[in-house]
Amino acid sequence: MAGEDTTHLEVGDPDGPVTAAALNGRLGPLSAGMGIRFTNADAARLEATMPVAGNTQPFGLLHGGANAVLAETLGSVAAMLHGAPLRYPVGIELNCSHHRSARQGSVHGVCTPLSLGRSLTSHVISISDDDGRLMCTARLTCMLREFSPPRG
Repeated sequence: MAGEDTTHLEVGDPDGPVTAAALNGRLGPLSAGMGIRFTNADAARLEATMPVAGNTQPFGLLHGGANAVLAETLGSVAAMLHGAPLRYPVGIELNCSHHRSARQGSVHGVCTPLSLGRSLTSHVISISDDDGRLMCTARLTCMLREFSPPRG
């Protein structure tokens, strides 16, 4: 696709495991601006937090779109960890079921794989409040694209 970034993502020691600190150093402007921070980086379970403050809708509740950003961030990074170093993810479907909301504190996302294929991945993301109450359940499906060499 035109304008597609085909550079490899560097997220730490290429011979070692990816760490939450390395991922936090590579957040894009949207995730960073929303205060998303990775707390655990493991191919089988990726975790992150996000503050409610600054991510609310006009009525003071956590915005449903903020849950979607947290879910897509977690699921996309998990797909990247699966596809790297030869493939990178492109989200093709995200669905979110919002069970409750919050007015304060933080939310905590846990991402686990449902299906890890060569060209598609699907992850489930559970988002809970500080008291462990389930707030949102999301599913993200990503297509894995091959990195292409830079055009001359």
